[in-house]
Amino acid sequence: MSTRMIIRRLGGGLLVLWLVSILTFLLVHLIPGDPAEVIAGENATAADVERIRTQLGLDRPVLAQYVTWLSGVLRGDLGKSLFTDKSVVTSIAEVAPPTLVITVMAIVLAVLVGVSAGIVAGLTQGGRLDRLVSTLATLGIAMPSFWLGLVLVSIFSLTNTWLPATGYADLGEGFGTWLSHVILPSTALGLATAAELARHTRGCVADVLTRPYVRTARARGASGGWLVRRHILRNAAIPVVTVLGLQAGRLLGGAIVIEAVFGISGLGTLAVNAVLQRNYPVIQGYVLLCAVVVVLMNLIVDLAYGWINPKVRTA
Repeated sequence: MSTRMIIRRLGGGLLVLWLVSILTFLLVHLIPGDPAEVIAGENATAADVERIRTQLGLDRPVLAQYVTWLSGVLRGDLGKSLFTDKSVVTSIAEVAPPTLVITVMAIVLAVLVGVSAGIVAGLTQGGRLDRLVSTLATLGIAMPSFWLGLVLVSIFSLTNTWLPATGYADLGEGFGTWLSHVILPSTALGLATAAELARHTRGCVADVLTRPYVRTARARGASGGWLVRRHILRNAAIPVVTVLGLQAGRLLGGAIVIEAVFGISGLGTLAVNAVLQRNYPVIQGYVLLCAVVVVLMNLIVDLAYGWINPKVRTA
């Protein structure tokens, strides 16, 4: 991929983050009434309301508030929680590991299962394996992740007691303990994405198999794994990578529900509590974090295009 294209993609990502920062900042000003009165509650005194208004900087012009807030964000200062007096960065850092681990594990599971099943289905188009994968993929997309999580808990935790039903264990407690706590939530979160990837991979592989260069390669004696790796996978990969990039943001959002099902205290719990408490600095920090993750995933997808398809590198 050319340097000019990388710079253009980075510029586009920074523009998106700037627009998100404006919308995130305006969260405080879009709520009905005086945000300070809403946060203080019904029984608050005038002094309490004024203290909150000063703490949030609401007594200053909106533009001055935004410039001050944005300069703090650029320095890594997202403000303080209104209820715990912790910095937003600290609050997020304390609960981020479980969410990020579950999301990454869900992505790995989705790629391994979904892409493999899609390749098998595409190579056996019209056969029993193809019909089986297509049926399972349809069911996987249709099943809500929270319902699947409850089913997994019922089977593997309540009926058979093979895996813990709730909670999260750090890797420092042992690899086996850590894995036993993340495998069920990661599976519940990632299976729908695996099904989506299987469908797209199957369609892309089936389409590539009809291309002239594949028929020519077969006529020259290419077959088996070499044919799949050299001529099929690379040409079918771009649409699949696109879907994976789009699904990554959905997985991060879906982790909120999964954390509630499995009793895990992560970013989702932090975000829900912040919304219920109207803890706007924490909400703003969470929204910005999600935006950064989505923009980074889109940038990685764009860079992957250049590695997969040489034509994109010079675009």
